[in-house]
Amino acid sequence: MEEVGKNRTNEKKRVWFAMSAPYSKELEAQQLLEKEDIESFVPLCYKIVKRRDGKKARVLKPAIPNYIFVRTTRAVIQEAKNRVLILQYLTRRENGKNIPIIVPDNQMEQFIRVINTYNENLVFLKPEEVNLKKGTPVRIVGGAFDGIEGIFIKVKGIRNRRVVVQIAGITAVAIAEVTQDLIEVL
Repeated sequence: MEEVGKNRTNEKKRVWFAMSAPYSKELEAQQLLEKEDIESFVPLCYKIVKRRDGKKARVLKPAIPNYIFVRTTRAVIQEAKNRVLILQYLTRRENGKNIPIIVPDNQMEQFIRVINTYNENLVFLKPEEVNLKKGTPVRIVGGAFDGIEGIFIKVKGIRNRRVVVQIAGITAVAIAEVTQDLIEVL
């Protein structure tokens, strides 16, 4: 995570802001941002839902309720927040101030690549559900997740160890089982 306050280059540089759209309005916020030509990402995954006719269907739904990631400059997002009223910064406390959370580009790129596989075996985790200090830094070589870097750890409730890609302090995603021959220790 980076901070907006310390790095003034963020005023003009496009960065990924971690944001919230409460009451499950993340897709609505994304549409409003698209109209303003502002890049955004809502993590989606397939979920089984029961339709009104009683049948079940696989539907793409937000994987992490209320979260949206927005790539723009500080000035543009401040202006957009005045028109997209449902959009709020995710912040962290530092020196008595709430600092907007900025996700580094490389972390966000890896996260997007993993999510966009729409693999049904992805497991989304809250930051407190995973202790990455116990794991081994690895890179996947080959397969659908080629080039993805993460931490190889045991995730509670899952039989085998998994590679976990994290957005620090916000969320993490455990990748489907990856065979040992596709894992390179960093």
